[in-house]
Amino acid sequence: MKNPILLPVLLALAGVAAAPLATASQTLPPLPLQQDGGTWPSGHVQGIAVDRQRGYIYYSFTDLLAKYDFHGNLVGTLVGWTGHLGDLDFNAADGRLYGSLEYKADQAFYIAVIDGSRIDRVDMRVDDGDIFRTVYLPEVASDYTADVNGDGRFDGDDGKYSGNEAASPDHRYGCSGIDGVSFGPRFGAVDGPAYLTVAYGIYGNTARSDNDHQVLLQYDIGDWQQYARPLVEHAPHRHGPATVDGKYFVHTGNTTYGVQNLAYDAASQRWFMGVYPGRKPEFPNYLLYAVDARQPPSSGDLVGVPAAAGSGWEQGLRLTLAEDGLHDAASGIRGWNQKADVGLQPLGGGLFYQVENSGTKGAQRAQLTLMRWTGDAGKPLSPVTALPR
Repeated sequence: MKNPILLPVLLALAGVAAAPLATASQTLPPLPLQQDGGTWPSGHVQGIAVDRQRGYIYYSFTDLLAKYDFHGNLVGTLVGWTGHLGDLDFNAADGRLYGSLEYKADQAFYIAVIDGSRIDRVDMRVDDGDIFRTVYLPEVASDYTADVNGDGRFDGDDGKYSGNEAASPDHRYGCSGIDGVSFGPRFGAVDGPAYLTVAYGIYGNTARSDNDHQVLLQYDIGDWQQYARPLVEHAPHRHGPATVDGKYFVHTGNTTYGVQNLAYDAASQRWFMGVYPGRKPEFPNYLLYAVDARQPPSSGDLVGVPAAAGSGWEQGLRLTLAEDGLHDAASGIRGWNQKADVGLQPLGGGLFYQVENSGTKGAQRAQLTLMRWTGDAGKPLSPVTALPR
């Protein structure tokens, strides 16, 4: 099995400097209790990433990336793409940001790999050197373009349902692309190598039953340097891993556009999934779900997804929701009515950053607050008023 710890070595061999790793003896800078992520002429904030060691917070505003230090100073911005940059995570092993990047009309879905250490001024562009690289995800493209109803054509952005893709009978599992990303252990473990985990967007179509699972892919990124390419929007590349290291399903009921924010919290040994609520009345339609990282995946029925043979349900690796939060007796689903769709970042020791979005088109804002996990089913996150001295 490839090991992501080797990535700094691979980067060095390729002539790309990797950021040094934190050591236990280093003192981390104090966390801000709140931060204003600015007002930007972009889409709403999609997610954040935090570099604890160096004291930086990164905000994804769809087509703009903003970098702030822990004192609230704007360090720089990165612009120059037209696709949808979604959720982010910071990989301490190589000092880089990883984010979901979509070009639906081109059927191109990427992980953006960003050298945030080089963002040091406003209006830097993705074509400034090798600051921004992309890795194509063929597994996502395959599910997105799948001819589910078997009529011999893909009805999507360029088909009969252009402008209303959510109503299309195609898109396997209702796949609308990708959004949530996070680093964490292989499902069923709480230690070992870190895998990049990528969550599908899921169309909120209430007329079908095969879109009631969250879909999570895990990747060992130890050899991804061979795939990374510059972003060329007029000629999208197709360089990426042919296979995944794991494909998993979580039965939550349909949510609108799937997992918006994915975050692994080592303290609670939970994978948190922040979503826009679904609209199917038979499900509780919570805003936040969690997968118990300790529970190994089990193979079984993906209820609602017809088997290819035409009888029964498709089989897949299923993940277990944590025994936490509110409980819907009818469906057995657990979760919380906690906003976590535009930014949720575990920081260790039960601390999280949670983001609220506001503003109007062309003037989008983000407000970040340091929160503590309470364990309360009705109010799982509570603002931190002071850090211990």
